[in-house]
Amino acid sequence: MEIKISEDAFNWFHKEMEVTAGERVRFFVRFGGSGLQPGFSLGVTKDEPQEAAVEVERDQVTYFIEQNDLWYFDGHDLSVSVNDELGELDYSYE
Repeated sequence: MEIKISEDAFNWFHKEMEVTAGERVRFFVRFGGSGLQPGFSLGVTKDEPQEAAVEVERDQVTYFIEQNDLWYFDGHDLSVSVNDELGELDYSYE
């Protein structure tokens, strides 16, 4: 499994979430919404890893997924970009 983050998404994290060097950003599974698994969706927050299963670092910021959330991805990679019309993060699974 791999996390792929587009250039516009990196910029979104810095602008919208005010992510700075040394911080960590977690992608997590939450109940409700729609996503890869019925009845669940993906959320994002600043957090410290407990048992990171997958991570990627850029500009001294670590983006990660915890081991206990891997089931959601069912072997897919996570690609993060920005929906230009909505100005929000857009997730796709490859």
